[in-house]
Amino acid sequence: MSASANTKYELRFTETNSADDSTGKTWGLEGNLFWFVVGGAFVSVITLLLLFSVRRWSLPSALIPAVIPLGLTLLYALTLRQGKPPGYDTDLFESWLKGLGFGPEHPGETTQATPTHDV
Repeated sequence: MSASANTKYELRFTETNSADDSTGKTWGLEGNLFWFVVGGAFVSVITLLLLFSVRRWSLPSALIPAVIPLGLTLLYALTLRQGKPPGYDTDLFESWLKGLGFGPEHPGETTQATPTHDV
């Protein structure tokens, strides 16, 4: 085989930017939010089975508490995670529990030191 025939069948190596910039979407939910909803649905089905089959509740009365886990996970995923920056939910919970903390003053907001004693 000649040198030109050898180069004809060689694989070419080309640098590309083929990294995943997105975590993808499943059922319209970003990234891994799909797993929160699947977990909520699983807990809902188990709750329904336990209430309807084991405890012998009627179907409508067993459906109401069984929908709560799925509803809570959907509420969490769609309001606190979907379309929000990473860490938004934990920052929000932390601000609810511990307060806003400290930071730079906002424009127009002035704080004046009060004297501790008069001379």
